[in-house]
Amino acid sequence: MTLFDKFHPLAVAREEMTAQCPDFFHITMEEILSPTEALIKGRPTLLAGTNNYLGLTFHPDCIAAACEATEKEGTGTTGSRMANGTYAGHLALEQELSTFFGRKRTIVFSTGYLANLALLSTLTGQDDVILLDADCHASIYDGCRMGSAEVIRFRHNDVADLEKRLRRLGGRKANVLIVVEGIYSMLGDQAPLKEIAALKQQYGAWLAVDEAHSLGVLGEHGRGLAEACGVEGEVDFVIGTFSKSLGAIGGFCSSNHDGLDFLRYASRPYIFTASLSPATIASTRAALRVLAAEPFRRTLLWQHARLLYAKLKAMGYKVGPEAGPVIAVRAGKPADAFRLWQGLLDQGVYVNMVLPPATPDGGALLRCSLSAAHSTEQVEAIATAFAARKGLIP
Repeated sequence: MTLFDKFHPLAVAREEMTAQCPDFFHITMEEILSPTEALIKGRPTLLAGTNNYLGLTFHPDCIAAACEATEKEGTGTTGSRMANGTYAGHLALEQELSTFFGRKRTIVFSTGYLANLALLSTLTGQDDVILLDADCHASIYDGCRMGSAEVIRFRHNDVADLEKRLRRLGGRKANVLIVVEGIYSMLGDQAPLKEIAALKQQYGAWLAVDEAHSLGVLGEHGRGLAEACGVEGEVDFVIGTFSKSLGAIGGFCSSNHDGLDFLRYASRPYIFTASLSPATIASTRAALRVLAAEPFRRTLLWQHARLLYAKLKAMGYKVGPEAGPVIAVRAGKPADAFRLWQGLLDQGVYVNMVLPPATPDGGALLRCSLSAAHSTEQVEAIATAFAARKGLIP
């Protein structure tokens, strides 16, 4: 027996997958040509799976800010926020995020994953209860596992099931934290947040919303689903990432509760992780300004999303529940997904392939994500590639 024996089933599965789809484990972006194109295996390829929703990875303001910060402050902080890793830029970004969301306090973390780990493992304790949507992201599940609260799942986007579980808690003297997402990353559907917020109010619970995929995408000002639903006042904690619409890496949590600051002294993911580099902080601050100043990007994104969703649906593909920047194409069996994914790549289009158990319902799917930086012609080309390969799945 060795430490690696447990991976034998995984090794067998990988061999089978490689036999069916040789390119899957070897995809490399050899050269990034633009926010929407890269060289893959030496050929220009359309990128339809990057989460670069507003197309800001090449925005000149973001690049200039990153370069200037690197020249002035170096390539990294080499320390955690609690040690030497808090620079003036970190505090400025926290204040700017607080202003953007209209909240009193914000903490910036090194990744969005760590933001969820920090909040969920530290905020709740042994006598508390977390009610989370069954389709929540792995970082939310991991944050729950790291803590000591009781964790109860409710069926995805099922308000009646959530209420049933809240009712079952009865008169228990426990703080209850409901955790949902703005846009779910696999199927692209949105939480019924208005109804969830009403239940939160009715039962005296707390509410955390991960707006990772909805920041910059939903709401009049791009603040996410809570803004779009008009329930920002009912959301206690807004969690998010810089790695989608803001085109960088990092995470945050914003709240009107003064107690949020105690996470700085109690959260291991905050205390023991090196802080974001000056370049990342600077580019994120610039991206936040662009998000506010250029709402046309959000309009373009939705035009592209509705166009591709409508075309795929008209072709007979089994798509996700609603149009959005994340468009899921259900492929059924993994072998069918492999054929379609490889076929699209051969057509010069890259999308994400997601296999069980990462998928919500146990079936394989292809996950497309669009960008404001795509042109209408590029979206049409993505649709044409799907049309050419329609016969590859039942």
